[in-house]
Amino acid sequence: MLGFDISLHKLYAMPLILLISLSGCSSIPADQQSDSRDPYENTNRSVFAFNLLTDDYVLEPVAKTYKDTVPLPAQTALSNHVEWVGLPSTVLNSSFQGKLENATLASLRFLVNGLTFGLVDLMENEDEPEPKDFGQTLAFTGVPEGSYLMVPLLGSHTTRSLAGRGFDFMFNPISLVGGSSASAVRRAETPIAAITFRSNSFNVINQIKYNSIDPYARTRSAYYQRRTGQLADILPEKADIDDGFGAFFE
Repeated sequence: MLGFDISLHKLYAMPLILLISLSGCSSIPADQQSDSRDPYENTNRSVFAFNLLTDDYVLEPVAKTYKDTVPLPAQTALSNHVEWVGLPSTVLNSSFQGKLENATLASLRFLVNGLTFGLVDLMENEDEPEPKDFGQTLAFTGVPEGSYLMVPLLGSHTTRSLAGRGFDFMFNPISLVGGSSASAVRRAETPIAAITFRSNSFNVINQIKYNSIDPYARTRSAYYQRRTGQLADILPEKADIDDGFGAFFE
C-alpha cells in the first residue's frame, strides 16, 4: 500500500475489480478445499503471497521505523484520527441496525473530537461506541456472507464485507471538505491507516508471518473469529463459534 501511487478512489475500486476477476475464475473442487468458505483458495493464496511481499518490503519496515522514531503522542494522535474518520459510518450503520444508543455515542464523539479533526480524544474518559460497518448491516438484513476473499492490499474479507466497505468509505468526513488541504489529507489517510494498523498489530502479525506453518490458513481463521465476534449481536446463533485462534486481523 505504501510506496505506490494509489489514490483513495483507485484503492477502493480494487474490490470491484477483484470481484469481477473472481467471477471468471473457477472454484476448486469441494474435496480439495481446506475450508468450505474458501472456494477461490488458489487465487486467494496468490493474492496473499503478493500481500506478504508488500508487507516484507514496504509495510513492515515502514511500521518499524514509525514505531521506533515517531513520538508516542504523535502515534496516538494519528490513531485517534483514523478512528474518528470511521465514526460517521458507525453512526449510520448503528442506526440501520437499531443500535440507537451506539449511534448517539458515536455522533457525540465525532462532533466533540471534530474540534481537533480527531487528533485529540477529548472524550477519552467517556463510554466509547462500538464500531459498526455496512457489512454488518447487510448481515442484519439477511444478506448471505458469501465466499472468503483475500483482497490485494486490503487483506481478508468476505464478499459481503467487501461490498460493505465501499459504502463505508463514502462517509469519510474529510471528503465533505473542499480545498487543496483537504485533498492532501484524503490522499494521506490511506497510508496513515495502513501504517498505524501495521504498527499497532506489529508483534501479532509478525508472529503469524514467521511462526506459523501455514500463515494463510491462520490469517483466514483469525479473520473469521474476529468477524464472528463483530457479528455476535446481529447473528447471535454464530457467537459461540471459535476456531481456536486469537482475534487480531481484519
